Amino acid sequence: MTMESSEHQTNRPEQTSGQPAEAGKGSALARFMTRVVSGLIYVGLFIGCLLGGTLSTAIFMAVVSWICCSEFFDMMRRDGKVPNAPLGLVAAALFPLAALGDSYFLSAALFLLVLSVGLWYVYSPRCRISDVSVTLMGPIYTGYMLSSVVLLRDAIPGFPGALLTVGVCASLWVSDSFAYLVGSKIGRHKLVPKISPHKSWEGFFGGILGSVIVWCILFATGFFRMDLWYAVLCGVVVSVLGVFGDLIESRIKRGVGVKDSGTLIPGHGGMLDRNDSLIFGAITAQLLLIIGGVI
Repeated sequence: MTMESSEHQTNRPEQTSGQPAEAGKGSALARFMTRVVSGLIYVGLFIGCLLGGTLSTAIFMAVVSWICCSEFFDMMRRDGKVPNAPLGLVAAALFPLAALGDSYFLSAALFLLVLSVGLWYVYSPRCRISDVSVTLMGPIYTGYMLSSVVLLRDAIPGFPGALLTVGVCASLWVSDSFAYLVGSKIGRHKLVPKISPHKSWEGFFGGILGSVIVWCILFATGFFRMDLWYAVLCGVVVSVLGVFGDLIESRIKRGVGVKDSGTLIPGHGGMLDRNDSLIFGAITAQLLLIIGGVI
């Protein structure tokens, strides 16, 4: 009786210790599936708007910019700043819509933003220069930078323009995925441990490889006046600037003490988390394509 009881007691910890491990695996799988499904829904909606034309792209980017700027302002409030949200949010949404016209519309929108915020500073005694700074940075960091997606879509009419814009965005998405996969498997050397402890040099180069593959596919389609060497160059530079965008947002979050910019996209965090690399990567691609005579 005593021996049987002691054997039963020694077996019980083995059974209970196995349950949390199985539960942990199940929860990890559930989180992964949530991330995949929500990511596919977002990417599908994004690509659908790109295929729909320049107008649908501008409307989609206006909504994305509004949400990203709102999340940025929320983080700044945690840091004691008081941004003028109405001015900043309207400007964030206006920039992608202004990109539907000629370039001077974007310049006019930027001028109106700076003028409006300057007047707010003059006539609001309690407004501090730090409040002015974050009010300006929010829409410029989000809407102005993301307006490059609209300019890309508008640069070449029809399906080739949609393909080019999808390719640019896909190169950043694939770069992020390759960086994560390579970094999680063989990542040993930390890239910037004080800002983003999970990023590694191995993942960094893996991300570049993923981006280059997508740009080589764009070259292989034959739709664009682009040499292979220039496609490779674009893949490398766009990936690197995408990483910079990621690190900049990580620095902002670390500075205010938050893990994610928001909770809008399950498994990914906020809209700003989902588009941090696109903010710098898309405008870099646009400039490179202009310099190279592709658009």
